[in-house]
Amino acid sequence: MPPSTNMDDSVSSGNRVQLKRELGLFSAVSMIVGVMIGSGIFISPTSALRYSGSVGFCIVIWVVCGVISLLGALAFAELGTVVPRSGAEYAYYQEAFASLHPYWGPLPSFICSWVYIMILKSAEVAVLLLTFSEYTIQPFGGLIGYNMMSPYHQETFKKLVALLTLGLMTYINLMSVKLYVKLQNIFAACKIFACVVVIVGGIYELGKGNTSNLDTGFEGTLSDPGNIALAFYSGLWAYDGWTAVTTVTEEIQNPSVNIPRSVLIAVPLITGLYVFMNVAYLAVLSIPEMLSSPAVAIAFGEKALGPFVFLIPIGVAIATFGCAMSIQFGVTRLCYVAGKDGHTLELFSFVHIRKFTPAPAVAFQGIIAFLFIIAGDITQLIEFASFLIWIFYGGAMIALLVLRKTKPDLPRPYKVPLIIPIFVLCISIFLSVVPIVKDPSIKYLFALGFILIGVAVYTYFIYWEKRPKFMNSVTFVTQTMFEAVPPFSHED
Repeated sequence: MPPSTNMDDSVSSGNRVQLKRELGLFSAVSMIVGVMIGSGIFISPTSALRYSGSVGFCIVIWVVCGVISLLGALAFAELGTVVPRSGAEYAYYQEAFASLHPYWGPLPSFICSWVYIMILKSAEVAVLLLTFSEYTIQPFGGLIGYNMMSPYHQETFKKLVALLTLGLMTYINLMSVKLYVKLQNIFAACKIFACVVVIVGGIYELGKGNTSNLDTGFEGTLSDPGNIALAFYSGLWAYDGWTAVTTVTEEIQNPSVNIPRSVLIAVPLITGLYVFMNVAYLAVLSIPEMLSSPAVAIAFGEKALGPFVFLIPIGVAIATFGCAMSIQFGVTRLCYVAGKDGHTLELFSFVHIRKFTPAPAVAFQGIIAFLFIIAGDITQLIEFASFLIWIFYGGAMIALLVLRKTKPDLPRPYKVPLIIPIFVLCISIFLSVVPIVKDPSIKYLFALGFILIGVAVYTYFIYWEKRPKFMNSVTFVTQTMFEAVPPFSHED
């Protein structure tokens, strides 16, 4: 549907209505940090320890997971420079596969957008905001009477705080990319500071001679391949988010330079923080204490930080809010790109005529996250769908290999050795299969069922190009409500 006349007039003084390149190198680094450092490293870095069995092997797991994440991020950095579009895996699938077959070619990119937009990313945002709510309420529980409420009213109050926070976060992403960039830079710095507080607390305890926990070394290491696989799976899940900057390629300044640089800065930085934080945890807490604690950083703070223990819940709150805001920012860009390609509603590609944000896509993601928050405990939803992430990562590595073969003349300002995407592909296959083999639960059938629903939606609406008549009215109302138009140049 063409943009309405009054909106044409409002943009006639400018050259383009489109997403703007607002993220420089520092902001790109901050975004990676913002997505990778969520609540996990503060709350439950215990799975790697449980499945590794020893302090020494657990540290090895964290180091190796950091290296694997860096290699994967570097491969994505090449893809981000070869395919200069937002959307990460979605965009790479489109470039590599869409022209191979009229039906099967575009299907992988559609399924990727279907899973990320409709379930996985919005569910992650909901879980992060519920965690934010819990750790924000915790220090003030006595003052506001939260501790005196019934469990039902506590849960309702927690959801209310999460919904208010979602409203604030969605407003930020709706109204201004520059505001998002400024806040994300601040939150990234605060997250790093919170990590450093834990590390300094651990160094202080080690300086006092508290090394007995670390002295156990590799004692108790579990050699069962299944346990080792799950240890790596847990570690890599904590590192997830290294693709963040490639989801917003169209808003990165000088992406061919800043995407690889941001990866080379952010991922090693986070690897160092994660490794030394785990050393700090293990220096202060025994293995039984680590495994039994529902919030490891809180237990650590009570033993090592004394009067400064309040910094931990603040750190968790900052980490979860910043992470949720960046995930929403990224998935709305996927919505935007898929809308331009006709793989979601066209209106999701519309851009606010003054704010230059994909306003309808942001609002839609806010609505889905709202529904997930209302639903409550959706952790299992993320768990059964999370293995799909590594399937999509593996697909991106295949796309890289296909593009090397089919489009060798594409400009490649940055290029990784071929062994890297092959290695990451092998890792992705391994990590996609491990959860199913180790725990062949019926819940994975739900993931398959959701994908099959996606195939049906793709066939009817995308391949057969069926469009409900009422969509014209929906598009008009959306344009009017959000002052949004398709991205275009008035010279076109």
